[in-house]
Amino acid sequence: MSGPGIETIDRAEAAKRLPEFPALLEMALTAQSRARAPYSKFHVGAAVLAGSGRSYPGANVESASYGATICAELAAGETSIAVCVVVTPTPEPSSPCGICRQLLMEFGPEMMVYAASSEGDGVMAARLGDLLPMAFWAADLEDAAK
Repeated sequence: MSGPGIETIDRAEAAKRLPEFPALLEMALTAQSRARAPYSKFHVGAAVLAGSGRSYPGANVESASYGATICAELAAGETSIAVCVVVTPTPEPSSPCGICRQLLMEFGPEMMVYAASSEGDGVMAARLGDLLPMAFWAADLEDAAK
């Protein structure tokens, strides 16, 4: 994944930039092992660093009714999120899905997202606003109501 504001770094560099990264990565890897993905076989783990300083894990949970599926990023957190670390079972890191990006955007475009692979050392680091440059905002709803 590449684009303006998106960098490919390794885990050591991620830890330099975010001291909590090793603990968040471990939390996301542990959550990934608890994911329920019988249909896609795409086990995702996530960990978020909330504004309170607390960390929360999350894992994807699939349902035969795909609309009832819960993404890992949505299963973790509180009302303020500063950082999101996502782990995918891919050779290269994968970005959070579009729905997760949109939901995370509710916490602000300055949130840092670190995507890591459980199969390699690569890490993708980006501001959420760079991953979703044209987010749908509450103001869009307000404008429609006028």
